[in-house]
Amino acid sequence: MITSAARPQDLVEQALSLATLPCVVWVTERAEANLRWANNALISNGEMRSRRLTVTATAEVEGGTAAGTVIQEISGPEDVNAVVAAAEHLARTARPAEDAFPMVENYAHHDLWTEPAEATSIDVLGELAKGLGVAFESAQAAQQLLFGFAEHGVTTTYLGTSTGLRRRGVQRTGKLELNAKTADLQSSAWLGRTTRDFSDVDVGEAVDELATRLGWATTKLDLPPGRYETLLPPSAVADLMIYAYWTANARDAEEGRNVFAGGNGTTRIGQRLAELPITLLSDPHYPGLETIPFVDFTSSADETSWAFDIGLPIKATTWIDKGVLRELIRNRAHAARTGNQPTPPPDNLIMDGGGTASLQQMISTTKRGLLLTCLWYIREVDPERLLLTGLTRDGVYLVEDGEVVGAVNNFRFNESPIDLLGRITELGAAELTLCREWNDYFNRTIMPPIRVPDFNMSTVSQAS
Repeated sequence: MITSAARPQDLVEQALSLATLPCVVWVTERAEANLRWANNALISNGEMRSRRLTVTATAEVEGGTAAGTVIQEISGPEDVNAVVAAAEHLARTARPAEDAFPMVENYAHHDLWTEPAEATSIDVLGELAKGLGVAFESAQAAQQLLFGFAEHGVTTTYLGTSTGLRRRGVQRTGKLELNAKTADLQSSAWLGRTTRDFSDVDVGEAVDELATRLGWATTKLDLPPGRYETLLPPSAVADLMIYAYWTANARDAEEGRNVFAGGNGTTRIGQRLAELPITLLSDPHYPGLETIPFVDFTSSADETSWAFDIGLPIKATTWIDKGVLRELIRNRAHAARTGNQPTPPPDNLIMDGGGTASLQQMISTTKRGLLLTCLWYIREVDPERLLLTGLTRDGVYLVEDGEVVGAVNNFRFNESPIDLLGRITELGAAELTLCREWNDYFNRTIMPPIRVPDFNMSTVSQAS
């Protein structure tokens, strides 16, 4: 809870004035509104505000430079001194960091430092609530049950450093998750939507899509494990590509510890990963997927540490260009050691291959194959191959002669998203999508549906 009227900018300045070591300070103000529903009725709504102070201090210690970071929810100025002191204590007693680098210097920018934090309210979800009222009546008449939630958050970050840098960034995040079940709870269907302000969310369209899937599930079919031609919707593709993005670290690749390793201290940059013209990129200014355009990560872990890069501008980066790996993630310290440019990762991901077909059109051209809804409980099995395992959930359907003929049992899958890139035979039209597994952490994605001729369903799962 925020109990003080102190401006976040003033809290940043207060922390910097108290610091006896070089420091990076940022205050994050978050406003959030949410709705929840179950069994065809709204069950709760609310608004929340929070304020978080993060201080990263650096200290010269035996053997190099160390950093200490403390993150704490605060209510006002009275909490600042303790956070600064704790961060400085950690820095003075820490081991020297391998990725130590001078603080980011002040640079030209056009942020509105003096502007107040932006807000949201339950009013943003007003039209959604009206649409849900109509949807509940329709679901009741069809003997179906709707569950789910929606949330809209606005995060404003104020960043200051001992080197004079002052930056302000705003990030808006909205998501809708809908789950429909038959009255006997034997069939379930899920879909999600990502949005900046809910003006582009059509509840009626979403509920109709779920009703169609429940209709498909009136016929139940059992299939054994095996490799199947499979259509993955954009949501499932996003979950796989996000994980690949998170692991695309240049130092790990050079040291032979991830799928992007080229051997003998090299990487696979320059190698073709896909025969189709697949492009994977990130851009903090991408229309509709805008994100904070400077590094404000709050932790430093292993070789992907960004503690010394807070405030660094984030630029658009093309990771894969028409099927060829072009770049990997690296911080400034590693970039300097290897003679490369730093490539901090924006908080969005866009994949496109020039396809124009909708998922429905791809279904219509399928002789026999599986149609997934989403993936769940994804875990890494082998980092050197980026082999992932996980479960299907909330609807796997059999397609024959261009028509969905029924729902089949769930499966456990074993696949590498990087290996999949080379086996995709068709990409549809890329669209804004919400992943299922990772949407608490990452929900700004544009992905296409894809066709894979031999997706590995390793075992049958009893998951529903």
